Amino acid sequence: MIRWLISILVNALILIVVAGFFDSFYLSGVGAAIVASIVLSILNTLIKPFLILLTLPVTVLTFGLFLFVINAITLMIAQGIMGDSFYIEGFGTAIIASVFISLLNLMIYKAIIEPLREQK
Repeated sequence: MIRWLISILVNALILIVVAGFFDSFYLSGVGAAIVASIVLSILNTLIKPFLILLTLPVTVLTFGLFLFVINAITLMIAQGIMGDSFYIEGFGTAIIASVFISLLNLMIYKAIIEPLREQK
C-alpha cells in the first residue's frame, strides 16, 4: 500500500512537471494531479494489459516503442474521465507527454527510490 501511495505521489509530481513544460498539457492544480495519477493507476491496472495484448504484434515489430502510443491512449482516457481539470490538446501532445513521463519516472526511480530501498 505504501509503494502504491509513493508511486501515486511521484506520478502526480511528474504530471505537474510535464504540465509546466507544455502549454497544451493542462492540470488545474495539485489535487487534479493526484486524482489524475490515481485514475492513470487504475487504467494501467485494468485497461493497459488488454491494450498491450491486443497490440502485441505491432509492439513487437516496433521493438516496444508502440508502448508509448498505449501510454498516450491511457492519458487521453484519463483526461476524458477527469473533464476540465485535466486537458491534453491533442494525441501528438499525449505521445510526447508519455515519453517525458516515462523518462522522468525512470530517472526518479533510479536516482531516488531504488537507493532508498537498498538502504533498508
